[in-house]
Amino acid sequence: MNYKEALQHPIFKIISQSAKELHVDSYVIGGFVRDFILKRGDAKDIDVVAIGDGIELAKQVAKNLPNKPKVQIFKTYGTAMLRYDAIEIEFVGARKESYNEDSRNPAVENGSLEDDQNRRDFTINALALDLSEAHFGDLLDPFNGIEDLKNKIIRTPLNPDITYSDDPLRMMRAIRFATQLHFTIKDQSLKAISKNSERIKIITNERIVVELNKILESEKPSVGFLLLERTGLLDYILPELVALKGIDEVEGQRHKDNFYHTLEVVDNIAKNTDNLWLRWAALLHDIGKAPTKKFSKKVGWTFHGHEFEGSKMAYRLFKRLKMPLNDKMKFVQKMVLMSSRPIVLANEEVTDSAVRRLVFDAGDHVDDLMTLCEADITTKNPKKFSKYHNNFKMVREKIVEVEARDHVRNFQPPISGEEIMQTFGLKPSKEIGIIKEAIKEAILEGDIPNDYNAAFKLMLEKGKALGLTTENRE
Repeated sequence: MNYKEALQHPIFKIISQSAKELHVDSYVIGGFVRDFILKRGDAKDIDVVAIGDGIELAKQVAKNLPNKPKVQIFKTYGTAMLRYDAIEIEFVGARKESYNEDSRNPAVENGSLEDDQNRRDFTINALALDLSEAHFGDLLDPFNGIEDLKNKIIRTPLNPDITYSDDPLRMMRAIRFATQLHFTIKDQSLKAISKNSERIKIITNERIVVELNKILESEKPSVGFLLLERTGLLDYILPELVALKGIDEVEGQRHKDNFYHTLEVVDNIAKNTDNLWLRWAALLHDIGKAPTKKFSKKVGWTFHGHEFEGSKMAYRLFKRLKMPLNDKMKFVQKMVLMSSRPIVLANEEVTDSAVRRLVFDAGDHVDDLMTLCEADITTKNPKKFSKYHNNFKMVREKIVEVEARDHVRNFQPPISGEEIMQTFGLKPSKEIGIIKEAIKEAILEGDIPNDYNAAFKLMLEKGKALGLTTENRE
């Protein structure tokens, strides 16, 4: 079958000509071919395999391109990459691979196209298009990957037990592709993942997180996390989530299964935001419930302080997985810590002071927090579902009203510590903190407006109450 339509971009003719000049055969392989057939939009990444020296082919292509792009060479992997017209093209020589038990980094030797297709992770990623002049656009599909695309199946070209044991990251990739593409992993392949799940330990956390992020960024992340749990991979990657599984019962009182609830929340939030870190917050918002779960004869099951415990666990989880310990992590921590605040607010009378405190504490992330809390509504009772959403709608309206009037989002008290020191002739002391806190509390409670004159007057009153005078100022 001919797929010339896939190769309309001028770069393919230039690669074909460059390969001819070097007397080597070249093929487009993998994700570009798969995504073209699936009509997944314009590709930004192209993998080219040469039956010969891939690095030399990259150099020849760069030489023949009008803008003479720089070629990045990765000698360790025997690959080269260049960018042209917003497309990233990676070149590699066809190769055979053999693995040892302790590493996913294979021993490599030159091979044929067949060898190169054999080493691919899945049949749908082993599809190749010929770039030679005589067979330009011909499809090479040795493992019937086209049928697997039609039937929406994830399957390995060779024995899945060997494929996954050789490179355990492929287990994560199988689940990620199943989630992204809405495909099914073949039974034999799924069993092989379960059998080899412990081998995920040899994969670096950084590579695992890349796959986790892609699962979280998919349309319905729960598909991936259910597969990770079913195959046992989640035990090694995110044991904090696995700990939420199960329903305990004491004296006829039960609690909900917080694992499946969490996945519902993640799917809910995925409908409303593409923010990866807000999706992480949804995934981790209840992880503190496992260590804080207790049964009380008076009130039943409790999870007191689970938000605070969860925020600490989020930090440890990020650190363990070598994720960024920066503002993104702090954002996730903050969302987990505050995840119940709007819920409590929605269940009570929505007072101005409570809303001011929520907006002040959440700052610029108050909208994200509300989105998280709305996603947390997983009740199957239509009346309760409608009631909770209406309550949150009222909270959102109150936030807009209070913010427009009082401007408390990320506000700094109108009176600075320096001005307090100058007014009362003070050196750094606890009195300064007491006065600043009193001003902040008065504004949040609505006792005084958020303006300079009212704050200055209160400062003088609080100073007098503390025995301070303005006589000592310089």
